[in-house]
Amino acid sequence: MKVAIAGAGSVGTAIATDLHNSGHDVLVLEQDPDLVERLRPTIDVTWVAADACEVASLDAAGLATVDVVVAATGDDEDNLVISLLAKQEFAVPRVVARVNHPKNQWLFNETWGVDVSVSTPHLLTALVEEAVSVGALVRLLQFEGGEAHLVEVTLADNSPARNRPLSELEVPRDASVVAVVRQDRVVIPRGDTVMQVGDEVVVLVTGESEDKVKALLVGS
Repeated sequence: MKVAIAGAGSVGTAIATDLHNSGHDVLVLEQDPDLVERLRPTIDVTWVAADACEVASLDAAGLATVDVVVAATGDDEDNLVISLLAKQEFAVPRVVARVNHPKNQWLFNETWGVDVSVSTPHLLTALVEEAVSVGALVRLLQFEGGEAHLVEVTLADNSPARNRPLSELEVPRDASVVAVVRQDRVVIPRGDTVMQVGDEVVVLVTGESEDKVKALLVGS
């Protein structure tokens, strides 16, 4: 997979290193040429000293050939512009954007070309809630500009789903139970999978189906 990363700060370089170590073809764009020269010997990826907010620079870097673009700069406005150009001008299949300030989260959607947005404060909040919450629905990750996202519920003693097979729960058509974590073991859910108290149930939902899923797993 070929991945282009815009921004060579601590976040961008960490992503580039991980993806390179996993065997992916990585291209990093950074507008500070001095920073590029300092980092070039440290990470064996393709480096381009260019402004990722300019169409000509992205075209010269070959953005039309990449599978994924990661807008990882420290500026939300730049990340939005990069995402929009990647999607509209170069038809990049998948665009992932970093959200620096939580108040800007609402902007990072398909209108701006963003397929997945990552907000560190929101992610940390979700991880804390996921670790301590039983009988509550917790959002883990957002996809497709907010139209779909992953949620997690740890089934409590009073869950309507306890001791019932998945086939009886009448999960909405626009939602899907993707995994059940039971005693540190991942159970691939099937129709005859019986929900148990303490199960961590991971569900892909839309905005319309979230409340219905919550009612099924948590209750009113």
